[in-house]
Amino acid sequence: MNIYYDKDCDLSIIHGKKVTIVGDGSQGHAHASNLKDSGVDVTVALRAGSASTARAESAGLTVKNVADQSVSVLNGWFFN
Repeated sequence: MNIYYDKDCDLSIIHGKKVTIVGDGSQGHAHASNLKDSGVDVTVALRAGSASTARAESAGLTVKNVADQSVSVLNGWFFN
């Protein structure tokens, strides 16, 4: 088994880029939080009225409506 640490990663490939995570389930929330903690500009895209909005916002994540955000994600990454 391989274990990777921050020093093993080259985050320069995504610094300065905007990353959108669609959904805030267990994996989406973890990815968004980890990327944010690493200094990446992260937006979480959720459906209007999602119960996950409060959780994502309380974690300091930017939340946008998935329908509006999908237009600007042509070069983004999707995790969920």
